[in-house]
Amino acid sequence: MRVKLRTVTIIPRWEWRTFGERFGAAEERFASLSPERAQDSDDLYLLSRHSDASVKVRGGVMDVKRLQSVDDDGLEQWMPVLKAAFPLSDADLQLVLDALGVAVAPPAGTAGSLEELVDVLAESNADLTALMVHKRREHYTIGGAMAEVSVMRTDAGSTRTIAVESEDPARVTAAVAELGLGSRRNVNVASGLKALAGFGARRYAVIDVGTNSIKFHIGERGADGAWRTIVDRAEVTRLGEGLDDTGRLGAAPMQRSVEAIAAMADEARRSEAEAIAAVGTAGLRIAANAAEFVEAVRARCGVQVEVIPGEEEARLAYRAATAGLGRSAGAIVVFDTGGGSSQFTFSHGDNIDEQFSVNVGAVRYTERYGLDGVVSEDTVAAARAAIAGDLARLDGRGTPDMIVGMGGANTNLAAVKHELAAYDPDVVQGTVLDCDEIDRQIELYRSRTADQRREIVGLQPARAEVILAGACIVRTVLATLGRDSLTVSDRALRHGVLVERFGR
Repeated sequence: MRVKLRTVTIIPRWEWRTFGERFGAAEERFASLSPERAQDSDDLYLLSRHSDASVKVRGGVMDVKRLQSVDDDGLEQWMPVLKAAFPLSDADLQLVLDALGVAVAPPAGTAGSLEELVDVLAESNADLTALMVHKRREHYTIGGAMAEVSVMRTDAGSTRTIAVESEDPARVTAAVAELGLGSRRNVNVASGLKALAGFGARRYAVIDVGTNSIKFHIGERGADGAWRTIVDRAEVTRLGEGLDDTGRLGAAPMQRSVEAIAAMADEARRSEAEAIAAVGTAGLRIAANAAEFVEAVRARCGVQVEVIPGEEEARLAYRAATAGLGRSAGAIVVFDTGGGSSQFTFSHGDNIDEQFSVNVGAVRYTERYGLDGVVSEDTVAAARAAIAGDLARLDGRGTPDMIVGMGGANTNLAAVKHELAAYDPDVVQGTVLDCDEIDRQIELYRSRTADQRREIVGLQPARAEVILAGACIVRTVLATLGRDSLTVSDRALRHGVLVERFGR
């Protein structure tokens, strides 16, 4: 498709762009080339919460590009729709407003100077902002496509960006792959600048109501679609205490949990979270009086807890794990073990073969075998035998190429391995736990009381009672599936819910 802009024929181009400080193998590729040309410019960008259109002033000319389409590879096709000198006509100003997606009555007559335009738009509308950007751009040709490496400096900070564009989308896709950037998300200029300036970010909260602990996460989604953690913590309330014996939630555990959720909801609102998603897992699936608890939470703080099926829990946990660690080309098993159940996903590459949940959780075995204090080796062996029996659904399966472990047991085992006095999710993420390390920790916990376990560096004190059972579950999963190690994911159900409910 061709359009005429003023007297110049314009052909829309397909574009791909990424932001960051370093770009891996692409750095070496560009270093081996000489730029075909270099340019410096000072551009004033008008950024909108409601639009990612490119609206900028360069050299006294208003320059507007609008998104036309997005292809299956995520490439964006952008069309220049305006290049006009100041003063702008009423029609040109209306086009700018339309591109920014704001309903502002244009001033009578013309917008006059650039300063008047900024006053009319960015300084009088909270949904708009103006950002001055100094660019240093170097141009190259990669596989027949134009590649641009830029440094952008603003009062809000600096960033680097690589862009690839061509009239032919296949050339763009091939050039991005050749540069080794295919795994990166395509982020257009407006989104990248809004993220740099912290403009247009939105916050959401997730509360994961588990059998042993309640996990709380506030994530901030930047204009570029990337998530930043604001709050991420867990509070052990033992909601499922006694559930295995009675089939019901006890009054005291429910009260503790309701108050914990209410406090989290208050914090989310103080942090200006736009919405709160709350999900309940195994304990609420099992308890005969789960509806009573859900209603108590709603009455106390207005949060509606959705009790999700085990298969849905497994799917969301898998989504979180693969987003955080990347997908393996071979057979991969992701399992998330908690206080009341464990969820498993079996897959090959991008294809999910099977997902299910089993009632194998640390609280049950802790209570049944007294694993909250010093126990004999025979008691541990008996507990592991019972766990293996309850994991019979794993029997007879081939050995996977990779196992990813999620949940409090796995992350605490990783934290103890690293002796983390303060929990660091970036250290825990990707930790490899082998059988020798898990066996070492099982012995460490078996020979100590709960109070003595709380002195172990890296162990969350509130998990002292259930960590031995959790470690036994993790070790039994490895033995049953025939692997001698697993990779820990700090990303869990709450992260999957965050992306599923509030991502884009």
